[in-house]
Amino acid sequence: MTATDRSIELISAAAQAAADKLAHDIIAYDVSDVLSITDAFLLASAPNDRQVKSIVDEIEERLNKELGAKPVRREGDRDARWILLDYVDIVVHVQHSEERVFYALERLWKDCPELDLPEEAKATRGKAAEHAKLQAEEDVSEYGEVR
Repeated sequence: MTATDRSIELISAAAQAAADKLAHDIIAYDVSDVLSITDAFLLASAPNDRQVKSIVDEIEERLNKELGAKPVRREGDRDARWILLDYVDIVVHVQHSEERVFYALERLWKDCPELDLPEEAKATRGKAAEHAKLQAEEDVSEYGEVR
C-alpha cells in the first residue's frame, strides 16, 4: 500500500506552507505500510515557540483555503513546543528544534519511504543545525562564552 494521491497533495501543500514560513528540516514519510491510521507524516521544526505556531497556522490556513481540508484534531497549542495537526490522511508534526532533536521522529520512521516535496521544502534540510551554529556564535560574541 502507498500513500494516496490526496495524501500526497496534502503533504505537498503543507510542506510548501511550512517552507514559506521558514520552517527547518522539512521531511515527509509514507507510513501507509506500517500504520493503518494515516498515510503520511510531515515533520518540520522551528527555533522558537512563536514560529512553531506561525508555521502551524499557515499550514492549517493553506490546506483549508486551497484544498478544503480541515484538521480533525490539533494538539499542543498551549506550549507550542510540538503541535500536531491530524488530517486523517496525513499527520503534520511541527516541533521546536529542541524537541525535534530529543524525540528524533526521523529515527522511528527511517525505514519508511520518503515522499518527494517541493524544492523550497527540500532546501530547508540542515537549516536547524545552521541556525544553532549561528546562535552559538552570537552567544560567544555577546557574552564571551557559550551560555
